Amino acid sequence: MNHRRNILSAFLVALLMPLAASAQPAPDLSPEQPGRPRAQKIEEAVRLAKDFKFQKEGVLVVGTTTGRLPFAAYATDTKTPVGNAPDIAQLVADSLGRKLELVSTAWADWPLGLQSGKFDVVVSNVTVTEERKEKFDFSTYRNDQLGIYVKSDSKLGAIKEPKDIAGLKVIVSASTNQEQILLRWNKQNVAAGLKPVEIQYYDDDVVQRLALQSGRADAYLGPNAIAAYEARDGKTKLAGLFSGGWPLNAEIAVTSRKGSGLADAVTLALNTQIRNGNYAKALSRWNLESEAIETSRTNPPGLPKN
Repeated sequence: MNHRRNILSAFLVALLMPLAASAQPAPDLSPEQPGRPRAQKIEEAVRLAKDFKFQKEGVLVVGTTTGRLPFAAYATDTKTPVGNAPDIAQLVADSLGRKLELVSTAWADWPLGLQSGKFDVVVSNVTVTEERKEKFDFSTYRNDQLGIYVKSDSKLGAIKEPKDIAGLKVIVSASTNQEQILLRWNKQNVAAGLKPVEIQYYDDDVVQRLALQSGRADAYLGPNAIAAYEARDGKTKLAGLFSGGWPLNAEIAVTSRKGSGLADAVTLALNTQIRNGNYAKALSRWNLESEAIETSRTNPPGLPKN
């Protein structure tokens, strides 16, 4: 069965290849990362971190999940993490006057790894929540957003509120936060006498993209970072942007141990990189400009406990 599915996926990739004729150049996945933004040491950040017990002399050890771009994946050497998370980690390490050491970790393992001292910080698309704030400190660096993407030549207008998706055929992943948001929007629309949404589910990313390109679906709702990165091929475009904690705001942050004394130094480092433009470069490399923040904050209000 898996063999037949792989053949189908390969066939669909072949069908989609002509659609990518106008695609942007492939991202740099070399382990050397010559285009990665670098920063100068910030003496004030070093001073703020003077009481923090780093794992290694002159090194910032950063845990990151290497699963999918644009967050992080392995370079062509199959061992070096590259992506937006490593880029942000590099700016923080440079600001603290330290070399960067990236340690790949499974998503489920980062909390214990950070608490046990395996890493100095974690940079791995971690959303600030009130529950996590009980054990960790946070320095924000990106908005946690969901994006609604449509085919690049779609006639649909901007999708700004729930009523704008009434009657559309929308792709969403099952058992996700975005599915729950879509279901709430649909319930709200139906109660208001609007047409229901036709919700579509696909297990295969290639089949999902083909459904959107062929017109079988009108839109896709999912994590904006991933959808924005895939939109680099010019075949899809952003139609709407919503907080990942809708209707509440949510932010992604560099995560450190609670009360360890590192968060304020990291926040200062990030704000310096925001002001000097390095932060914007780190986002634009992975098509994440739409998730930029104006100011990094230490331990802002997080998503509430369930």
